[in-house]
Amino acid sequence: MNNFESHTAAERKEMLNALSLNSQDDLYSTLPDEIKIDGLNLGEPYSEMKLTQEIKHLASLNNTGYASFLGGGATRRFIPAAVAQIAQRFEFNTAYTPYQAEISQGTLQSIYEYQSMICNLTNMEVSNASMYDTATACAEAVLMAVRVTGRNKALVCRRMNPQYQEVIKTYAEAADIEISNDLSSIGDDVACVILQTPDYFGAVHDVEKLKANISDSKTMLICCCDLISLSVLEPPVCDVIVGNLQPAGNELSFGGPYGAFFACLDKYKRQMPGRIVGRTVDADGNQAFCLTLQTREQHIRREKATSNICSNQALVALKSCVYLTLMGTQGLKQVALLSANKAHKLAQKLMDKGFELQSKNFFNEFVLKVNNADEFLNNLKENKILGGIKLDDNRVLVCVTEMNTDEEIENYEYFAV
Repeated sequence: MNNFESHTAAERKEMLNALSLNSQDDLYSTLPDEIKIDGLNLGEPYSEMKLTQEIKHLASLNNTGYASFLGGGATRRFIPAAVAQIAQRFEFNTAYTPYQAEISQGTLQSIYEYQSMICNLTNMEVSNASMYDTATACAEAVLMAVRVTGRNKALVCRRMNPQYQEVIKTYAEAADIEISNDLSSIGDDVACVILQTPDYFGAVHDVEKLKANISDSKTMLICCCDLISLSVLEPPVCDVIVGNLQPAGNELSFGGPYGAFFACLDKYKRQMPGRIVGRTVDADGNQAFCLTLQTREQHIRREKATSNICSNQALVALKSCVYLTLMGTQGLKQVALLSANKAHKLAQKLMDKGFELQSKNFFNEFVLKVNNADEFLNNLKENKILGGIKLDDNRVLVCVTEMNTDEEIENYEYFAV
């Protein structure tokens, strides 16, 4: 049994020949070399006691106590302790998908409330139960626009998060969709235009100005937005709004897993990926919740399915729902204003010191121009400050939230050289 192989060498060779590939490594040729692993080198197995000791030792090596000004799609925000406590309640511990409504009312109601809050924040008419992450939400929005319009060309703003752009290109390549970053001319062959506001560099865009360049009413406009910013910035008037759920009640978690919201106009709901929870009444006339719309291939004919997304990020959406409930309208505005005010305070201090910004029209992230990004960031790091993300040799992306204290802002300005 120890020598069992699911496929023999001859069978593997036959499959590779059928795919016109020379080796198994060719299956991974599309992956960037920097993320490939050449052996794990795990060493000898440990006993439970030895493993616990080793993990504690590794944990002791972590550098802590840094002031963080990192952003770029993963934002450090305050999370009330009640979020985790409520999310762990047994009412929400439903195994997998809540197909059996009669035993899943807690989970279903939380998703319904989440959808309602997303609609309120985005000023949209319908929201799904959430998406895997922002990148795939953007890609799914493009696929939806192609289905709705019958066109196969999408224009993607260059100032979007580069990771989102790469995922859109991956989806588009498989679906034979043409992707362009040229927004100077929006013809009647374009299915959609997608932009991010605030964009990856922090700048807030005038969506109405862009809409004026879209002459064909059939061309859809998709906006990727910061959920917290929507409490103080006017939601863009468009066809679809997507965005990151991580800043709303979810930990950084070393980059994931995160979740994303997806909201659109009512007329597109049957082309929306994922599923929607609705409110109804049960046999006794009492309020009840159930899965109302499910458009993945597992539930309907494959050719009619809108997406193969299997499950929404229910736990991430639940934590966002609890967070938004606890914060309330005024609390969310306070978080947004604190972040924006502190970001502009730091930016002004740096400009007074002689630094330049790429744009002054930003929410809570901005691009700082420096002489040498590596030296600039290393100097800050030596003084317990994670100063931002290096964009290139002369630019650094700086993120400020309500978590950054006045002392941290003063220290950033002092050590910024």
